[in-house]
Amino acid sequence: MLSKFFESMYQKIFVNIVVKDTSTDVYIEVCSNDNIVDNSENTFHTTKMSLEMLDFIKLYICESPFNYVSVLDMSPSQGALPTCDKNRLSYYYDISACETKCHNKQWTYYTSKSDLYEIERKYKDIGVDFVFSPFSLLANFFKDKIDSNLAMYILVQDDFLSLSVFDNSKLLFADHLDMENSHENDDLLMDDTSVELDLEEGIDLEDVDVIDNGEAFDDFSDIEDLDSLEEIDEFSENKDIEEEFYHKEEELVQENEDSFNKDYQRFSLIQSSINHFYKDEKYESQFIENVYIADGAGISSELKRYLEEEMFLSVYVRHIELGTEVSELARMEVLV
Repeated sequence: MLSKFFESMYQKIFVNIVVKDTSTDVYIEVCSNDNIVDNSENTFHTTKMSLEMLDFIKLYICESPFNYVSVLDMSPSQGALPTCDKNRLSYYYDISACETKCHNKQWTYYTSKSDLYEIERKYKDIGVDFVFSPFSLLANFFKDKIDSNLAMYILVQDDFLSLSVFDNSKLLFADHLDMENSHENDDLLMDDTSVELDLEEGIDLEDVDVIDNGEAFDDFSDIEDLDSLEEIDEFSENKDIEEEFYHKEEELVQENEDSFNKDYQRFSLIQSSINHFYKDEKYESQFIENVYIADGAGISSELKRYLEEEMFLSVYVRHIELGTEVSELARMEVLV
């Protein structure tokens, strides 16, 4: 009773860390009497614990002894299994080098011990209270669907896909896909040079009309001579602006190509994972019609189109704020 009274005198600080491709998002919530009274977010252009990040976090956690640091697990060696029976876990995956946890007495998520030690070492200056699996986050984010639908659910991050199939809250299959190390899919990515070669091979020079003796330029004979070079000067003054616009267009094209390739890679990984689910006798395979995507990376519409047109799936996309969702999981652990 005394501890509860003492606890009620202080606010609770929830620090939530999400590591991305080349940056780290830190989202902080301040709670009083189980209500969120303040929040703050900052992005640091590093994937390590920098001094700037440490100062930002300490600014908040020094305000209360009741502070909780949560990290979204980004380990490549993690996943989820469709049972909580310890005697059956090894049937699906060798978990001898992993830490496991049963989720709601229904299914198990795991991650390698070495990756957990690395997280602990990385954030030793502030300490880590919770390491949340992306599968737990996915299940909580789509809890309104998972409890009553058979569907595939996908959490999209910069470099990872966490894919799961649920049937009325029962996990049938899960796969954690590492885009960075999926070299076997590289040959599936679109290559611009091959497109250019196809275009060049398609040109037949015999079909090109040749200009003879300048006759094609007869229509320009009535153009009056230029009185001065002023117009040429104007063109030279606009050269820098035109070049700047051209370079910006090039950058935009490159960004679009990168996004296209990344979403095609995601599609290829999802397609391969679904085939695994259908063919592997370990899993209770059922035909998938609906896919729900939690978009934490800013995917393009192409991924949805690929899945719908190539695999005949009905796809629904929701944007997800990863830091906010991690904080909700932490509050569920603490505020009970």
